[in-house]
Amino acid sequence: MSKSLAETEQIASDFLSNLDKQPARNSATVVGLSGDLGSGKTTFTQAAARTLGVRDAVQSPTFVIIKSYAIPKNWQGESLPASKDSPSVWPWRKLVHIDCYRLEKPEDLTKLGWAELAADSANLIFIEWPENVMAALLPGLITIKFETISETERKIVYD
Repeated sequence: MSKSLAETEQIASDFLSNLDKQPARNSATVVGLSGDLGSGKTTFTQAAARTLGVRDAVQSPTFVIIKSYAIPKNWQGESLPASKDSPSVWPWRKLVHIDCYRLEKPEDLTKLGWAELAADSANLIFIEWPENVMAALLPGLITIKFETISETERKIVYD
């Protein structure tokens, strides 16, 4: 349960730390973010980006569909509420944020260069509305489900 941005940032930090401990992949790490409009998917992505050391402002890619951000090679994260287990060097070089809300079928994602993005093990890909393109996604998709409990509370559940 998250009742504040600080709590969401801690959940994102903990999630990334656990994700980093998984075995190395030969393809991108893909995380599906599911939940109603306004349930916290973009806020979680912004919190994850800060934990990863992304310096650019992370905004919803609803209209452009895909946005990419460089992840610094040696991020120390001293100013963030990162967990004590967070590494100072992440295995990913790029955070790719995709919003599939306006996509109607898996082929729409394929036309946007999905195969190349998914093949690069240096990519950490967060996909909002993965259910719209599920057939195009990699096996082993990691999912996070968001539920609005109240105006300030969100339930965040991940694999």
